[in-house]
Amino acid sequence: MRWIANLTLILGLSAVTACGGFSKEAVQNPPERGQAYLDDKDAAASDGTTIWEAFGPNKNEQSVQVNRYLWTASLDVLNFLPVQSVDPFTGVIITGFGTPPGGGRAYRATVHIKDPALDARSLNLALQTKSGAASAETVRAVENAILARARQLRISDKKL
Repeated sequence: MRWIANLTLILGLSAVTACGGFSKEAVQNPPERGQAYLDDKDAAASDGTTIWEAFGPNKNEQSVQVNRYLWTASLDVLNFLPVQSVDPFTGVIITGFGTPPGGGRAYRATVHIKDPALDARSLNLALQTKSGAASAETVRAVENAILARARQLRISDKKL
């Protein structure tokens, strides 16, 4: 039983020391006797050296805003397609193959909304059939349907 306590102590100490803030320079050039390994200025300038900084929010990460009218309109217009993946933070909707009502050809779509503006440039749509890419006219017609639905949603929201 005593060896279990010793093993637990060793593992605990190694975990705590692994979270320390040793810089590469401090390891390659150890400090003189009596000096600390990590100065306060080094600790302030360190980037992700503690466990709290590693699992905390990323301050360098930029958030992408997605136009909610384009997002909702895309889901409304493409509601006949089974949704496989959505990411509202990056503005990506990926669907599986589905047949539109009254149509005979199966399509799948990938939608990327890359800007918060209600604008055609904010919307990227890729349509694919089982035999390859869909025609440019079909893609343009679906894009126009999404943009028209987004405008309807905005008007009904009365935020002109």
